[in-house]
Amino acid sequence: MHHNGRMLGVIGGSGFYTFFESGTRDVDVDTPYGRPSAPVTLGTVGGREVAFLPRHGATHEFSAHTVPYRANMWALRKLGVRRVFGPCAAGSLDPANGPGAVVVPDQLVDRTSGRADTYFDSGAVHVDFADPYCPTLRASIKGVTGLPDVVDGGTMVVIQGPRFSTRAESRWFAAAGFGLVNMTGYPEAVLARELEICYAAIALVTDLDAGVTAGEGVKAVDVFAQFQRNMGPFKELVRAAIGRVTDERTCTHCRPHTGVTLPVNLP
Repeated sequence: MHHNGRMLGVIGGSGFYTFFESGTRDVDVDTPYGRPSAPVTLGTVGGREVAFLPRHGATHEFSAHTVPYRANMWALRKLGVRRVFGPCAAGSLDPANGPGAVVVPDQLVDRTSGRADTYFDSGAVHVDFADPYCPTLRASIKGVTGLPDVVDGGTMVVIQGPRFSTRAESRWFAAAGFGLVNMTGYPEAVLARELEICYAAIALVTDLDAGVTAGEGVKAVDVFAQFQRNMGPFKELVRAAIGRVTDERTCTHCRPHTGVTLPVNLP
């Protein structure tokens, strides 16, 4: 187990099931919340220790509403990870950001239901979540050059899934000023905050959502195909962002428990 806090984490989304080229080892991690989506793969990127976990499992066994989010984030922290990138697929509510665009959201809206979204079922612990993403990790992504242009900021609305939005829902979300639709961004982000893990989402746009333009609507086969077409450059962008992260963690934004007695012992 690594506990120096320097290991970085990557949680890969739909189609993002592997990350390293060679020199890896898999680690089975058990947690109080069950087993994570898959064994955690440990490797290096540019000399940096990285732990990779496919969000949906090695072969996409878990749909968005069944992902073991609590086990996933707990397992990474148990291995010593304190900073996590969360690449994901997303639909766009803005025609200016079409398929292939990469967006680093700065806000989210939760429209999920019934998901286990806290480690604190007792103790009345309240976590600051006004700004759900780590500004330091977001800056490392925004500074990447020579790869797909990165759109800075935007609100990602997280829906329950596994179905896609109706046209009316898409129009409603767009009218509210949201820029992206996704199914996995919550509770992943808030669980990271509860564990005092820095977390930043990186959204690869795979489609324009159903209510944005006239057409047949969103189809899963098209979403996966678009994600695969952009997977190479997308992984390179994540690797480049890792290379911009400092060895020592300096962020204080993602440490909300100062002076608070927690009802559970964090790993």
